[in-house]
Amino acid sequence: MLDHIIISVSDYPASRAFYEQALAPLGYHVVMEHDEACGFGVLEKPDFFIQLGEPVAPTIHLAFTSRDRQAVDEFHTAALAAGGQDNGAPGLRVDYHPNYYGAFVLDPDGHNIEAVCHRAL
Repeated sequence: MLDHIIISVSDYPASRAFYEQALAPLGYHVVMEHDEACGFGVLEKPDFFIQLGEPVAPTIHLAFTSRDRQAVDEFHTAALAAGGQDNGAPGLRVDYHPNYYGAFVLDPDGHNIEAVCHRAL
């Protein structure tokens, strides 16, 4: 089990704004901030951090668990409104498994960010 992950971003204010808006439907918010780094979490413990720095290449794929399919849809809409690029509209990915419902966007640095719900309707 992972405790947390940190990614470097090229434009901290833009990435902070993107993730704040994109992850809100999943219950994430900024839990802590220091200089040009912040941690997002669902409660008061951050588990996803961004920091100003050189983004890794090639880009990475991060998937966030969603409580239901509606939140996956809301994530996708919010991420696009925040400037993300569509990389896979919300929908079932039955080639993964019968209940895999996900949506994909590219963040400001081109990382593939996903929200996924594994629950049946």
